[in-house]
Amino acid sequence: MIDWFAFILVLGSALLATVVVVTTYSLGIRLLTVSGRTPIVTPAEFTDAITVVSPAEAKAAAKRAAKAARKSPLSAGQKRAALIGARVCFVLSGAAALFGIYLIVPVLHGLV
Repeated sequence: MIDWFAFILVLGSALLATVVVVTTYSLGIRLLTVSGRTPIVTPAEFTDAITVVSPAEAKAAAKRAAKAARKSPLSAGQKRAALIGARVCFVLSGAAALFGIYLIVPVLHGLV
């Protein structure tokens, strides 16, 4: 016989955990951007990539990000607080992911 309550409980827990990880990571990216540290990834050379960003486009994007950072109405203290908040969000997101791995892998249960 299938225990439907247990099935619904696992489904709800998985959805809640997904929402927590995605929300904390997204909030971390948002706070990182607000603090003036826009995450810009330099282009890589892939021949089979869908879109390849040229160095000129990457330089233009960096220039736009620097201009937006200069226009920020936040004080230095507010930017520092946003950066700390972003790091806290990344740590919480990573901790939730590691805890999920701990729950999935039974060998790890004996280590604590």
